[in-house]
Amino acid sequence: MSQRHRSQDVAPPPKMDLRAHAHNERHRINSELHALATQVSSGYEPEDVHEPGRAWVPGHHHDAERAKAQAGRAGGQRHWKMKMWKRRTTVRRAKAQAFRLAGE
Repeated sequence: MSQRHRSQDVAPPPKMDLRAHAHNERHRINSELHALATQVSSGYEPEDVHEPGRAWVPGHHHDAERAKAQAGRAGGQRHWKMKMWKRRTTVRRAKAQAFRLAGE
């Protein structure tokens, strides 16, 4: 199951590199937030402090264009584990069985 979205064409980067990159990003973000908190607690007004924009937040692993396209669609992809999943599966199976019996 975990190999579902991996392609055989591209080798994944080593885990140590991924962990190091994630650690560096977390450290950078926490440093930025700590600097802001220090400025506010030292007496600056929160309105006067320069808050970094969205540029300092790391990019997410998903494709932003694809996410925008899916958000625009009416239904989008639905998560499989929903309360009505079992009922819908049962209804689909019953309908398929009825078509099979009608075809014979």
